[in-house]
Amino acid sequence: MKFKMYHNNFNVLDLEKSLAFYEEALDLKVVREIDDPEGSYKLRFLANDESSHQLELTWLRDRKEPYDLGDNEFHLAFQTDDYEAAHAKHKEMGVICYENTAMGIYFICDPDGYWLEIVPRR
Repeated sequence: MKFKMYHNNFNVLDLEKSLAFYEEALDLKVVREIDDPEGSYKLRFLANDESSHQLELTWLRDRKEPYDLGDNEFHLAFQTDDYEAAHAKHKEMGVICYENTAMGIYFICDPDGYWLEIVPRR
């Protein structure tokens, strides 16, 4: 029996704002959409050409308050082939929330507070 990682899910308050963030910050685009016929939820699956792994964004119509991410001790990591350019772009966007220069990594924060780790290709 084999298992392949397929996707992660993040719940979001403002779907359009999140879609714009992920496209600008990480070049992720919508590859699949699912909408509830009654309008109670929307699912958007994001990906790029670098990996088959997808990020599912879930928007719930009745959710009005920010999600409680607890201690936010989880994250999704992205490897980049141009760490310096990525860092400069994310700094310009104002989304870098933590840097560990000793490890050569940093984290960006999405509109809902999820942390995304950026690591160089080694």
